[in-house]
Amino acid sequence: MSALDGIVVELSVVLGSVDLPIRQVLKLSRGTMVTLDCGHNDPSQIQVGDSVIAEGRVVLSGEALSFEVSRIVRPAA
Repeated sequence: MSALDGIVVELSVVLGSVDLPIRQVLKLSRGTMVTLDCGHNDPSQIQVGDSVIAEGRVVLSGEALSFEVSRIVRPAA
């Protein structure tokens, strides 16, 4: 595994998504609420590129945010 230690991978935590017309995007400002396509109990996802690799939930502990993995998503064969 030491051969992989220097490899950097960018991960994204996806809470949900929404399709917005450009005119709405241009109207966004600080404090604007955007409704996502998920509920508060739905799992969030970790993505590498366009591939989902895990699901879980965002956890707040004091001022620190972390991600608790509940399921590893295997690639389709």
